[in-house]
Amino acid sequence: MEAATAAMVWFRKGLRVHDNPALDAARRGAGRLYPVFVLDPRYLRPDPAAASPGSARAGVARVRFLLESLADLDARLRRLGSRLLLLRARDDDVADAVCAALKDWNIGKLCFESDTEPYALARDKKVTDFTMAMGIEVVTPVGHTLFDPADIINKNGGRPPLTYQSFIAIAGEPPEAILEEYSELPPVGDTGEYELLPVPTVEELGYGDISQEEISPFRGGETEALRRMKASLQDKEWVAKFEKPKGDPSAFLKPATTVLSPYLKFGCLSSRYFYHCIQDVYRSVRNYTKPPVSLTGQLLWRDFFYTVSFGIPNFDQMKGNKICKQIPWSENEELFVAWRDGRTGFPWIDAIMIQLRKWGWMHHLARHSVACFLTRGDLVCFIIY
Repeated sequence: MEAATAAMVWFRKGLRVHDNPALDAARRGAGRLYPVFVLDPRYLRPDPAAASPGSARAGVARVRFLLESLADLDARLRRLGSRLLLLRARDDDVADAVCAALKDWNIGKLCFESDTEPYALARDKKVTDFTMAMGIEVVTPVGHTLFDPADIINKNGGRPPLTYQSFIAIAGEPPEAILEEYSELPPVGDTGEYELLPVPTVEELGYGDISQEEISPFRGGETEALRRMKASLQDKEWVAKFEKPKGDPSAFLKPATTVLSPYLKFGCLSSRYFYHCIQDVYRSVRNYTKPPVSLTGQLLWRDFFYTVSFGIPNFDQMKGNKICKQIPWSENEELFVAWRDGRTGFPWIDAIMIQLRKWGWMHHLARHSVACFLTRGDLVCFIIY
């Protein structure tokens, strides 16, 4: 039937074409392909009460990075004869927007990468319940992590491994990346009377005049992610000798790390592809560092975190989190705001927090510094100037 030839790939975190299992599954056998991203007001709605320009859940640097990534994804899809169909969720309900498009476009197959966050799980269940009732085929491959967190937990007797070493022992080697490069994609089907949006600017989202805000030097998108990765891996000696926690956190003009974490977070870079590219470098050198301090070790730490956060209820908070020590924190809003805004009077701490606000990124050792300053006693001792 005609409906069976129409497939939708619903982009979420995997904002890329390379090694994208959901895109790969959607394109196979599809006569028409609908590449969709839904703008979520829950993350993007301007919040005048926020500490810095942006929404309640994302600063303007993060929002701008997302929009740049969407623009780059659209450009890469267009080079393959396709395009990104950008929809806006109304009433904060992304699931409703996806379900409406599935019905109106007579989609026979929906593909999207699996997610592990509580908000995403509830959203995705609403969509999959709808597809089941409509008889739509659904494919939800793992694409954001090296491993399937649910698979790791099952192998560990239904519990997430709580040490890095136990995680490594269970996980083994990650699957190979999808290395096929597409020359074209199936054409986009008729979208009817749908209002398809161009990728907006931060100003068009309603953030007002942010012309005085410093623009992060890290531009979003798959193109920049692949360029940055290849540039980092060209220095084989640096890759072989990479050893966390060594590195200079005060190196601003040329950071001492790859600065690929935001690209991995937004899925502009595949963690599996990155992992196997690092392995290629290792095979070309005599000696190299090993996990947990090596470059691949950092990717494994990332997967360990995702697995534990997926398997532990309320992992993002202290209360109700069974593996978190219950600490009677003092709550001093004035001190907290001074830390957040870089007004502690400690130059190193303030510089890091200002960098985070302006760039949306900080070195991992800098992150340790400001976190320890906040949580281990120093914050309550300073005098606000």
